[in-house]
Amino acid sequence: MIGFYALAVVICAFAAFSVGRAHAGQMMAAGNRLHSLPSYHGLLAATVVIIPMIAAVALWGAVAPGLVEGQAIASLPAALQPTDAFERSGRMREILAAANGGEASEGIRAAAESYASALTFSHIALFALGMGLAVLAFWFARKRVTPDFRARNAFEKVVVWVLIACSAVAIVTTIGILFSVLFETLRFFARYSPIDFLFGTQWSPQTAIRADQVGQSGAFGFLPLFAGTMLITVIAMLVAGPVGLFAAIYMAEYASPRVRATVKPVLEILAGVPTVVFGFFAAITVAPFVRQLGESLGLNVASESALAAGFVMGVMIIPFVSSLSDDVINAVPQSLRDGSYAMGATRSETVKKVVLPAALPGIVSAFMLAISRAIGETMIVVMAAGLTANLTFNPLEAVTTITVQIKTLLTGDQEFDSTKTLSAFALGFVLFFFTLMLNVIALKIVRKYREQYD
Repeated sequence: MIGFYALAVVICAFAAFSVGRAHAGQMMAAGNRLHSLPSYHGLLAATVVIIPMIAAVALWGAVAPGLVEGQAIASLPAALQPTDAFERSGRMREILAAANGGEASEGIRAAAESYASALTFSHIALFALGMGLAVLAFWFARKRVTPDFRARNAFEKVVVWVLIACSAVAIVTTIGILFSVLFETLRFFARYSPIDFLFGTQWSPQTAIRADQVGQSGAFGFLPLFAGTMLITVIAMLVAGPVGLFAAIYMAEYASPRVRATVKPVLEILAGVPTVVFGFFAAITVAPFVRQLGESLGLNVASESALAAGFVMGVMIIPFVSSLSDDVINAVPQSLRDGSYAMGATRSETVKKVVLPAALPGIVSAFMLAISRAIGETMIVVMAAGLTANLTFNPLEAVTTITVQIKTLLTGDQEFDSTKTLSAFALGFVLFFFTLMLNVIALKIVRKYREQYD
């Protein structure tokens, strides 16, 4: 039905555009001097028709599902009426299965028929409402087609508001994510002490069998996960930072156009490789190599180590540093380089004393993006570093990260009212706050530097 309605929206918009433009063209052919071109009258008519039809879909999506579900539940026999939200959800699954042709009892089948009829009626109501609004909107738009009407200005205002709405989507989505995670985090802190969570050194969310085990009531110490996340991130940036920055300097300042056209796409190919491939490479190739190398040097290296995961993660995020830094360095005005050369500086001195300081804000942004990418990586850590929550800074031991534990806690059938599951939201909120602080610090560094060089 939605596909058919979308087709109707396209047809109505095209018809409104054609009629509006034709009507304005007829007025122009009759000798009237129009303020706006006929095409703007057509675009405005199409826009005026599209907006209420989309609003009808939004209204239908907000109201119709609840009404249809309520009609289906109300048609159930008294013996099958749900008593709580969980049972209501189960009844709806049975009704949907019966509506799709599955086997069901007589009462469920009657409710499925009621559900199907209510859904059909809601589709008809949506189509009737949308077409009625389209006709009214088209009538209004056609009345506005006059020689003095500023159709271009009106259409541009509509476009501006559409752009504002699109920009607001990101803000509203971020706020929604923040508050949804915050509410669940507060529920977790109502059951578990925030002090014990933030400064605890034991992470054992599982319930133990014996009373003398640590996980009897769950131990949710955050520090082992934070230490593992920072350890792997630091190792990754020690690999990606120098390699990516030096590669960007070479491509921007030293490489010929032919070499640059070859090297940069090859580096950027790394960004398109799935992370599971990097994780497989880390687990099968890098981790055994690191273990064998450590044993040859007399070191005790775990089969899953932070060093292997951090190294492969660093290779993965090299394109984030090199590509963005290369673009920023190329954006530095050539006049700065020419002035440095005129003062007798060499190319290396110009890069070190002029180009890099001028490009520092963009380079800092590239590094911050790479750090955020490293902190949020999950698959490589799962396959190469393991799931052990160790409070250690030894890169040769197995560790885990915040994102890995979030994935582990929310995998499979979970009871979303348990302390164990709610702890995943607390981890997500702390991770969000930490990355926000990193971005704030980077922004202050960039602003301070721009005050000196702008």
